[in-house]
Amino acid sequence: MRRYGFDALRYSLAVIFIWFGLLKPLGISPAKQLVLQTVDWMPLFSARVWLSVIGWWEVVIGILFLCKPAIRFAIALLALQMVGTFMPLVLLPSVTFQEGRIPYGLTMEGQYIIKNLLIISSALVIGGTVTSRENHQYPRSSDRFSPADTNKS
Repeated sequence: MRRYGFDALRYSLAVIFIWFGLLKPLGISPAKQLVLQTVDWMPLFSARVWLSVIGWWEVVIGILFLCKPAIRFAIALLALQMVGTFMPLVLLPSVTFQEGRIPYGLTMEGQYIIKNLLIISSALVIGGTVTSRENHQYPRSSDRFSPADTNKS
């Protein structure tokens, strides 16, 4: 598992971001209404244009995860994107929480948002394995995780 875990996480994030991202500009994302309601107040563009911008942003994140030298940039874009992803929890509590059950009674939309904690954690694991930004050295499969790492804080 150690040997392939890094690449499995990286490719999984790429697939998720490219796939989910493409659904937004195509207008077939199950999160379409949630995104439209969340960005309705934002300046510069209409909510529908923001939906496409966010979708293409996600596609770029996914593509960057496929390119090892761009991983840190992918993570930076992901961090910005995640701020927006969690906004409905604050801006739309009636959509993300069951009535009278804030903060523990999530709706399906709320669960969809909270699962992004796993995406953030995966990105942190991937980012933590990048050993040098200057020369883009990445750990060999055998060096990525060792039993000694589990004892460190």
